[in-house]
Amino acid sequence: MENQIFALRTTANREDQVVDFLSSNVEKKKIEVYTIIRPHGMRGYIFIEAKDRESAEEAYYGIPYAKGLLSKPIEYSEIEPMLEQVKVQMNIQKYDIVEIISGPFKREKAKITRIDQQKEEVIVELLETAVPIPITLKMDSVKVIRRESEDDEMED
Repeated sequence: MENQIFALRTTANREDQVVDFLSSNVEKKKIEVYTIIRPHGMRGYIFIEAKDRESAEEAYYGIPYAKGLLSKPIEYSEIEPMLEQVKVQMNIQKYDIVEIISGPFKREKAKITRIDQQKEEVIVELLETAVPIPITLKMDSVKVIRRESEDDEMED
């Protein structure tokens, strides 16, 4: 039998906490959950890819802000459009030079110092400041403008 995808209802704006609790639960209890998806911009739901409904239910059992699975599994095709954007975003690497494309530091250039895939966040240091200040941003608020490794070949 193929893995199934379940929609887990959560308290709105608590999706990140539910994802954190879920992933630690799955690791600790060795539950057969393969993917936890928190679609960007969708509030009140996260998706769990698991061996079966029992595994998905066991994964969220006792987790605050998790309200329950929808009655039917979700088809991959139903959530695929939400995943397309994530595939592109994951092409960020440590030491990449990025341009911040939203928020108070819009149009500033920065260097990636850390990547948190789980939370979809990057920690950057602004380049044009006297003192480097680490700033945490969502992955989709930066765009890569240069790979650090390219600097070896190019002399400015």
